[in-house]
Amino acid sequence: MAGGAAAAGRSVTSRALGVLDAFDTDHPRLTLSEVATRSGTPLTTTHRLLGELVEWGALVRRPDGRYEIGRKIWDLGLLAPVQLELRQVAAPFLLDVHTATRDTVHLAVREGLRALYVERISGRESVPVVSTVGSRLPLHATGVGKVLLACAPDEVVERALQELTRETRYTVVDPRAITRELGDVRRRGWSRTTEEMSLGTASVAVPVTVDRSAGPVVVAALGIVVPTHRRDLTRLAPVLQVAARGIGRALARTVEFH
Repeated sequence: MAGGAAAAGRSVTSRALGVLDAFDTDHPRLTLSEVATRSGTPLTTTHRLLGELVEWGALVRRPDGRYEIGRKIWDLGLLAPVQLELRQVAAPFLLDVHTATRDTVHLAVREGLRALYVERISGRESVPVVSTVGSRLPLHATGVGKVLLACAPDEVVERALQELTRETRYTVVDPRAITRELGDVRRRGWSRTTEEMSLGTASVAVPVTVDRSAGPVVVAALGIVVPTHRRDLTRLAPVLQVAARGIGRALARTVEFH
């Protein structure tokens, strides 16, 4: 990080961007002093910039005094070509799945060690689903997350296995058990969870794959969340796989995903 002397010659814009750049997957919430240190900006300047960024909506100040990325950044991110293209292309397929099942349908992408939910259609039953559009939930504890983790590079899997958090009493936090489960996901092509992220819910998810010149690439995960009393979970996987193939083919026809 640059020191205060170097920061003195930076423009207001570069300082503000430096403050935002202090946040990342491993540092989603920071104190004033942490932001100043990570951005190389003087404390008084950091305090002023944080106030302006909070007022604009780029950051949010939590009750404990720490800062985190605000909704405004998420809204702007949705305008990024790839993200926007993914949501637009996938929307009718998500609607098809929802029409056929009447359950909550999710579309997520991997962001570090989190599943970032980019689209959601709510189901007919009152299910305690914790995810919303813009939510970032642990890969190891969600259906879509386990699919994304199973398809992630080895170094990502290794990091995830070192950071297994217990979200409910049913969350699998044994690295060996997770490793076996990821192998099952790769072999059968879909994941399944039961009350690992939220009590009273179960989920099934499948990968969304785009064929590229170098081979198929998993770009997202499509999932369904249902109450735990439902016994037809495995029957939902083929429904999701049909929709996922449709999304993949549609994405392959767009320039951004080649």
